[in-house]
Amino acid sequence: MISTPAIVIAAPASGSGKTTVTTGLIGALRKSGRKVAPFKVGPDFIDPGYHTVAAGRPGRNLDPNLVGAELISPLFAAGCAGADIAVVEGVMGLFDGRIATDTANSASGGFGSTAQVASILGAPVVLVVDAAGHSQSLAALLHGFASFDTSVTIAGVILNRVGSPRHETVLRAACAQVGLPVLGAVRRDSGLAVPSRHLGLIPAAERAPEAQRAVDAMSAAIGGEIDLPAVEATARCRSQADGPSWSASDALGDSTADGPIIAVAGGAAFTFGYAEHAEMLAAAGADVVTFDPLHDRLPDRTAGVVIGGGFPEEHAEALAANEPLRADLRRHALRGGPLHGECAGYLYLCATLDDHPMSGVFDATASFSPSLTLGYRDAVCLQDNVLYRAGERVTAHEFHRSTVTGIGQPAWGWRSEFGSAGDGLVSDGVHGSFLHIHPAGAPRAISRFVAAAAAYRSQRDGS
Repeated sequence: MISTPAIVIAAPASGSGKTTVTTGLIGALRKSGRKVAPFKVGPDFIDPGYHTVAAGRPGRNLDPNLVGAELISPLFAAGCAGADIAVVEGVMGLFDGRIATDTANSASGGFGSTAQVASILGAPVVLVVDAAGHSQSLAALLHGFASFDTSVTIAGVILNRVGSPRHETVLRAACAQVGLPVLGAVRRDSGLAVPSRHLGLIPAAERAPEAQRAVDAMSAAIGGEIDLPAVEATARCRSQADGPSWSASDALGDSTADGPIIAVAGGAAFTFGYAEHAEMLAAAGADVVTFDPLHDRLPDRTAGVVIGGGFPEEHAEALAANEPLRADLRRHALRGGPLHGECAGYLYLCATLDDHPMSGVFDATASFSPSLTLGYRDAVCLQDNVLYRAGERVTAHEFHRSTVTGIGQPAWGWRSEFGSAGDGLVSDGVHGSFLHIHPAGAPRAISRFVAAAAAYRSQRDGS
């Protein structure tokens, strides 16, 4: 069987420079003539956007929490189609994952970690170390990481933010002391920084020309300071063969829909989405058309609408100014057309966002909050709706600084360490929620949505 060479870029902790190193490595490998399959561990939407720019193909997520550990290898194999090498960026520190809410079982924390994904894939790990502040004691840190979990192979180190040639010499000696090869030493360079705001880096799709220039700079810098042949040799040491590949068609089964148009929001305001979503909508029989809520109307003969995540609060004035689209959405919802808003899309379905008029599909107000809401949710559907049936369970991810106050039927409920909690609104064919759900983990929801769009189209066209 084929074993796609693969390497996992991890770190001892967040903030070590994984994204810069990973993006630059992907770009450098691509410029050397390799076809690179990019991946990100965890639920992140922003980093895969930069990976996409660097690789020239979609960045994909590998998150055992959202799709189950059993789907990691199939999704990886699907994303590697036609690739020479795969580069997987980790999440947080190497062994950091979901923390158990039951403190009595806190040792079970770490599910969905970079280490777990690397172990599933049999892929060697290269540890990116922020060298600022490190000297000979780096050897002790590396020894601890290398010996902590024998199911994970740490195959090398990339020294990041190295201060001087002498500093590099000391750090290389520390790595040699524990038998870990140094695959590269990247000097401190403030010019490689990517601008951030309240939820992390500004998405590449919001700053396309600047993002391309940033990725080019990362690729040149990383490509000049990392031993690419050594990286490729390390990637070829992957211990697992590719297993059966995931496909949208297999996940959904036979499609009965016949081309209903599903309009999927894009543009600068709505940049979050998993690559598999559009693939699954199409496999379910939909004709997927992208539109930009900042400028466009709903596409002609739209039968269903999907508005995903992003940063509508950064574009609220422009979204409010597109009153024709807001009217299109209200009309679509009033006629019973399927409509799904996820996180940012949920905010856009409200009547207002920070006092700016939104679509008004829900009788609700949304506002930006200084408080961050973050974490995985084991949620149960509370009401039958266009995507889910009452009692169905999902694992989802919540990541926002906004609040919604409204009247209506709630979409989800769950229990937390603070008691019962809930989220979202549903009405007729409309579903809105802050929860991000990976479509590969909920294929029946995709089938139902497309089937509802086909039924709506038949009803509309027959009247």
